Amino acid sequence: MGLFSKLFTAFRGTATEASDAIVDTQAIRILEQEVRDAKKHLDEAKENLAKVIAEQMGVEREIKRLQKFIEEYEDHAVQALDKGEDKLAEEIAEKIADWENELNAQQSVLENNNTSISTLKQHIKDAERNIKSMEREINVVKTTESVQKANDATATKFSGSNSALRTASDSLERIKKKQQQKADQTKAARELQGQESDSDLQEKLREKGIVQDNVSSQSVLDRIKAKRQSNSDIRF
Repeated sequence: MGLFSKLFTAFRGTATEASDAIVDTQAIRILEQEVRDAKKHLDEAKENLAKVIAEQMGVEREIKRLQKFIEEYEDHAVQALDKGEDKLAEEIAEKIADWENELNAQQSVLENNNTSISTLKQHIKDAERNIKSMEREINVVKTTESVQKANDATATKFSGSNSALRTASDSLERIKKKQQQKADQTKAARELQGQESDSDLQEKLREKGIVQDNVSSQSVLDRIKAKRQSNSDIRF
């Protein structure tokens, strides 16, 4: 694979990662918007539930009113019959029949409202549970993303710090080597100076006859010759 092909492949990989990051970010935003929309619909559902419950309360009051009228006028009808007022009793019966028909209609409305209320309550409960679950998931994803970014940033900083520490350590090592080299040079100079001082002192001692010069081959030969001559003189 040529250089340009490698560069192109690397560019495509980087572009894909960037594209995925953008898609992921947009996905989180979309989910957050969907959660907001769901909350809005949930609020609307609660308002509808409140309206249905209010209607139910009105229906219950109407049912009680009709039941009271029916019970009351049934007593009136009995009294009319007791007094022989059959025609009046018939009129009362007609009125009671109207109220009973209205009562049946209101009871039907009440049953429908009860069903609607139960359904709405269940839908609201499910929606609240789903919204909370989605919010938890989004928070987990966002928190994980933040932690990963923090880890990446920390790793980058520590990488730079380690590099700087290595550079500083290398510089310190070079300084220590130079200092040691300087110390060795100073020590060597002092030793040389001491040797020169000793040589000067030895020379002065030799000049004064306090110490003798080193034995030389010539002095040894002269001593041997003198000893030989002395031995010859003794024999004769």
